[in-house]
This record gives sequence, C-alpha cells and structure tokens, in this order.
Amino acid sequence: MQKLLLSTLVALGAVAFMNAAVAAPASSGSNYDPLQTFAPFNYPQPVNQYRSANGTPGPAYWQNRVDYKIHATLDPANKALSGRETITYTNHSPDTLHLLWLQLDQNRYRTDARANFTHDADHEPPQSAHTDGYRIKSVEAATDGHFEPVHFIVSDTRMRIDLPQPLAPKHGRVQVRIVYSYTIPGKFGGRTDWYHTKNGDVFEIAQWYPRLCVYDDLRGWNTLPFTNNEFYLEYGNIDYSVTVPWNMIVVGSGKLMNPDEVLTKVERERLEKARHSDKTVLIRTPAEVNDPASRPTHSGTLTWHFHMNNTRDVAFGASTAYVWDAARINLPSGKHALAMSAYPVESLKDGGWDRSTQFVKATVEFFSKYTGVEFPWPTEIAEAGIAGGMEYPGIVFDWWKTGGKGLFGLTTHEVGHAWFPMIVGSNERRDAWMDEGFNTFVDVLAAHAYNHGEFAPKRDSEYAPGGGNPVDEIQSVLKDPDAPPIMMFPDVLKEKYRHPVTYFKTALGLMLLRDQILGPERFDTAFRQYARAWAFKHPSPSDFFRAMSSAGGEELSWFWRGWFAHNWQLDMAVEGVKYVDNDPAKGALVTVANLDKLVMPATLQVTYVDGSTRRVRVPVETWQRHHKFEVTVPGDKRVKSATIDPDHAIPDGNRSNDTFTVK
Repeated sequence: MQKLLLSTLVALGAVAFMNAAVAAPASSGSNYDPLQTFAPFNYPQPVNQYRSANGTPGPAYWQNRVDYKIHATLDPANKALSGRETITYTNHSPDTLHLLWLQLDQNRYRTDARANFTHDADHEPPQSAHTDGYRIKSVEAATDGHFEPVHFIVSDTRMRIDLPQPLAPKHGRVQVRIVYSYTIPGKFGGRTDWYHTKNGDVFEIAQWYPRLCVYDDLRGWNTLPFTNNEFYLEYGNIDYSVTVPWNMIVVGSGKLMNPDEVLTKVERERLEKARHSDKTVLIRTPAEVNDPASRPTHSGTLTWHFHMNNTRDVAFGASTAYVWDAARINLPSGKHALAMSAYPVESLKDGGWDRSTQFVKATVEFFSKYTGVEFPWPTEIAEAGIAGGMEYPGIVFDWWKTGGKGLFGLTTHEVGHAWFPMIVGSNERRDAWMDEGFNTFVDVLAAHAYNHGEFAPKRDSEYAPGGGNPVDEIQSVLKDPDAPPIMMFPDVLKEKYRHPVTYFKTALGLMLLRDQILGPERFDTAFRQYARAWAFKHPSPSDFFRAMSSAGGEELSWFWRGWFAHNWQLDMAVEGVKYVDNDPAKGALVTVANLDKLVMPATLQVTYVDGSTRRVRVPVETWQRHHKFEVTVPGDKRVKSATIDPDHAIPDGNRSNDTFTVK
C-alpha cells in the first residue's frame, strides 16, 4: 500500500528531482523556531468523561436521539410541498431541557435571509428567485401523549420551541407535531431544486422538513444559521411518506415499504433481479418513460412510503421523466445492498449516466472495505439533477449532464459522503474539512481501485486544481498570505479558498500523514479505528487528532499545528557536503537545514560520481533542537551531489535549494 500512495503522488504529476549544476547558496536566514513548531499543542476540545484521551468516546459519552414520522405531498404544478411531521425527541443528556431548537433551512431562500448578506452582491439572485420560506401552520407538543399548542419563535433559519414541561435528563422524551408548507426553489435552491426536461420536471427534495438541532456535550444547542454551509444532525429512525401524481417515480433514502402499491409487477420483478445481479438491470427503460403501462394506476395520486433506520436525514427525488436502473452491492460481511440510479433520458447523451449505478456500486464496496465501516442501509441512489453534487444519507444529487470520468469522480465523492459525515457524524457547520477533506482523500484510493485505475489519478479542482503533483499544487495555498488555515470557521472562508483549503489541503494532509509520516499500515489501522469508534456519533477535531496520534503511535502535535491550525510553509535545504575526516572512504557529512516554520520527515539522496546513489531518512525529530544538521551518509566514494526530497513527496516550497552539487 505504501507503493500505491507513492505511485499516486507520481501519477498526479510528480517531477524528477533537481540535478542542479551549481551549488546552492548557504542560507542567509531562517523563519524556523523549534520551540514554536514543537510546542505542546492545545487541543480545541478537552478530555473528560465524555471524550477519552485516545480519541474514542468516553465512558459517559451521550447523545440525544430524534425519530421522525413525516407525511408530505408534492404539488408539481405549483412547485410546492406541504407536510406534517411528528418528532420524538429523547434527551439522553445529563441536563434538563426547557426548550428545543430546530433548523428551518427553507428560510434561507427568503429575501431577508442572513445568507443573502454573506456573498458578493453581483451573485445575488433576482427577487423572483426567492421564496417565502417555511409557512408554519401549527406547532404542538406532548410529553404524555396529549398534544397542545406551544409557543415558538422563528429566527432566520432556526425555530425555538418552548416546552410546556421541562424535559428530564437521562431519557426524558417529548413529541412535537408540526404542520408546514413551502415553495420549492428553482436553481437558486443550490442543494434542493426543480428543473425541466422534455419528459417533465425533476424535483430534488432535501432539507424539506423542520429538523432538530444537535444538543451536545461541547456547546449545548448548536444553532448556527444555514448560510450555505452544510449540516449537523442527530440520529434516529425516519419513517416518511410522499404523495405525488400517479405518473411520477419517487426515489428516496431508505427502504421502499410499499412496492406492491407504487410499482408494476414488471418493475418489482426487475428489482428482484437486480438484487442478485452485479450487472446493471433496467427497472424503467427509456422507452417506458412516457408509457402509462409503466405505472400501476393511471389517475389520481400514489403515496410512496419509505423507512430508514439510524440516519441523520432523508431526501428524495421525484419525476415523470426518470429512467431507473439498479445493481447489487456486495459488502465485506457477505451481506448485500442495492445501488440505483434515476435520470432523465437527456442524461444518456454521449455515454453519460448508463454507468452511474456501477460507479455507485463500486464506491460503496470500496469505502466499506477501506474505512472498516460497512455500508448500513438498504440502498444507495444517484439521482441526476442540477444540484451539481450534493449528498444525503442513501441518496446523492449529481449533475445530470456529465458522464465518464467526470461522473465517476462526482459519484465517488458524493456517495463517499455516506461515511463522512453521514455515518461518522462530524459537525459540517463548524468543521467542514472533517467530511470534505477526509472524503476527498479516500476518493484518491477509490479511483486507483476502480477497473484497474480507469479513471485514476483523481485530478480535479477538489484535489489537484492544476492536475499536477499535489505537493507542488498546494504551494498556491501555502504561499498565499490571505489563505486561511484548515481549521478556520467555514462561514468566514471566501469561496476562492473553500476547495483549495477544505478539500485539497486536508486530503493532501492525510496523504502525507499516511505515506510520509506514519506509513500506510499504521495510518490505515488508526483511521479505521477512528471511523468505527465514531460511527453514528459526533466526533470533534480533537477526537480525530487524538485517535490518529494514539492508535498511530506517534506524537503529531507539530503536524496538527503546522498543517491544520496554521498555514505554515516548508523549506528544507542542502547547504553543504564534506567527508568524515576529509576522507571519502569514511562516508559523507551532508548539512541539511530547515528554513521555515513547517517540518516534515524527508529522504536525503546522495549521488556519487559513478552514478550510484544512497538514501537516508531524515526524521522529523532532527528539527526538535536544530536549524541545520550534519547527516552522516555511509559510503566509500566521492559525492557528486546531495538532494533533499528527490521524489518531490513533501510540500517543499523552494526547490532551488534542495540540491547541493559538489564542485
């Protein structure tokens, strides 16, 4: 596996080492201070009974639970959705709760939404694109089965409900009933929308019901407004029904509970065939899209009923235009799930979505194996739309006009989010790097694994914007004085830095940690232990840092500080070559220097006059006490040159001083 990651770096555009013909100048100064780089790292979140020092949940770890039962009606003619939900909220915390906070994401599309003031004015959509957000008809609560109206207030994309009775700690339970409706945004929705095709409109429905905010041991209620950054949600079971016109197909998160009512006999038989087929099986063919015979009834409405266990959210797509196919997913335990795709016929143009389901299948199989956490749900669906690329548990919305490598990369990334953060439930509102960056990192490995590397290396704006060596690509971030660190609060990141920092730099950091610092064997074990420990829980950045240091067997404070908490640069140099006792037969003394704030372990290569080479590993501990250090390189020949990082495997920002040539 170590060779795989090294080959990945090479494949991503690594260049050969510099063989300069002249000696590099001696350093005239250094920004490096060992006492700063190796100072104790103050983890943002403390160790206590809830979160252990080894990065796992503590003996008293708790989290609350939310179960939903939802009935919704989609009105495609008026682009509207109405619903009623019953929320069962269980308080496992040690605190008495007097109120609940809920998320009302549809209020983001109001003209007075805070999110409208967070981007450049020239990106403001026209007035007609806004909606009036959620229309809340009623809110009731019950602790004893008897529902009564309760006082509530709405503040931007949040709603506070004042409970009629305090909710007791340690398993107190309350039910809340909400009746609501809203207008579905068009392209302005970004993550949820509708668009037109020749066979009818396609609806991508997400963030479509009031959802509980997370109450946790770190901050109490997490009530950050929705300003386009993503989500932090509690786990529970979600049972939901969607009523649509008779001629629409609905694909949704979880298990379809009433196939006999909403599918034809032929469609049910094809689905059963797909459950036993590694090849894609068409459930609804392009020719059947306009055929009334492909629907079990020809008038009125149909209600599609879905259920999903242990999930933080659900979403669905609905359209008269869907082509629908499926194939079996083979999981490491021997169990199976179902990969599915739904798309309009336009998405088949030029070799587009006909391979989508195979991409979904391969991604779920790879992530299940690599992360050590098996895919837990019955289906994973790719739905074609204009959301571009958006993930929810059990379903993703991907760009409808792509195919081939573009669709593979998009599918792998969005489906991969089933693990980060849908299973490993980090706080995307505060720590977007813990899902986007982690997922991008695994994407690189998944690309190499698919069909003998057909679409490898992963090379896009999320990982290597220019398609070259990532350690060279990252220099545009490291050398930018305005670039924020990875751990910066997502809401304040300018759009120009979102992908380069949150996705690319985080993923490269994990690659460096895996290949250059811990090695694949130690890294993979620690990473899997972290994923398993925090599956369906809420890890913090400190939990991840502690888990990797503890299980990885390495003190990594210097790396967390330099790469994640700061945007420090690396500049290693070779400043001279001499011989032990001035005798080449006794070996060489090569002076290496660290000239900037970041440190990394590195390879030093000595090239002899006869063309042979010898390599020595320079560990990161070298720089705990030194700005420069004489490395003894055994040998019995005269040296031609010495190079630090000959493979360009670490992000050295100044290659001009990496090689010293002996005159």
